[in-house]
Amino acid sequence: MAGPPLIFDRRLHARRLQRAGPGFAAADFLKQRAAGDIVERLEAINRRFPLSADLGARDGTFARALAASEAADKIDTLVQTDLSPAMLARSQGLRIAADEERLPFADESLDLVVSSLALHWANDLVGTLIQVRRALRPDGLFIGAFLGGSTLMELRACLVEAEVRLRGGAGPRVSPFLDVADAPGLLQRAGFALPVADTDLVSVGYEHPLKLLADLRAMGETNALIDRPRQPLTRSMLQLAVDLYLERHARPDGRVTASFEILTLTGWAPHPDQQKPLRPGSAKTRLADALHTRERPAGERAGG
Repeated sequence: MAGPPLIFDRRLHARRLQRAGPGFAAADFLKQRAAGDIVERLEAINRRFPLSADLGARDGTFARALAASEAADKIDTLVQTDLSPAMLARSQGLRIAADEERLPFADESLDLVVSSLALHWANDLVGTLIQVRRALRPDGLFIGAFLGGSTLMELRACLVEAEVRLRGGAGPRVSPFLDVADAPGLLQRAGFALPVADTDLVSVGYEHPLKLLADLRAMGETNALIDRPRQPLTRSMLQLAVDLYLERHARPDGRVTASFEILTLTGWAPHPDQQKPLRPGSAKTRLADALHTRERPAGERAGG
């Protein structure tokens, strides 16, 4: 039986993470934001997690955010994993160089799994999430932050148009990202209970589009698609893409906008004592009554 299609060249991605490792801290602002958001969620949960894992830990951003937070005493032991040993070399604590697609944890061995901006590189995301769910003890928690579909929409459009103009066609030069509408379904398919997904759209100002490209390289987030174009961007294509970017996405202060969408998914490993959603039609109170409004039949328009 054929496995899921391969989208990303994981070996190439690993090499780029290795290259980015020594200078990752210079471009870790998205990682810091996603990790900080996960920590805030943990602060609001009245639960201790004796053994936890951080998948795609990079240089230990989440561990540092956790140590400086009110949630620090909720986790006894944190195991950090990353595809890149060079990234992990700059972190502290328990570390394992491991592929997120092949988790090294036994079934029902973890109380909490977090991941900030790493799992969007998984070829079989549902399969990876299934591994996470199996590694969690019953009623264990998963919180994962992913790059969403609006990420780099400005760069993507400018690169495509430049290549179409100069070559008559374009190939994918920016990776596909997870759509928020699909996110809860992924957790459900992986067997998680009580799935929740929300989004954070981050608008970043850059002095120049080439500064954005330099940051992506420093993050280890450059194109690793298997079907990426084998013809490199020519100088003229890159210049046209930059000109389009400056023309269309310049701010009044002279900087240009780059969009990053962070999707955060939360799910629990099933447990018999978890609350269950109500059956359709079993509600005791009408929504119209709760909102103090009049219920209208479908198709009836509100008056002026």
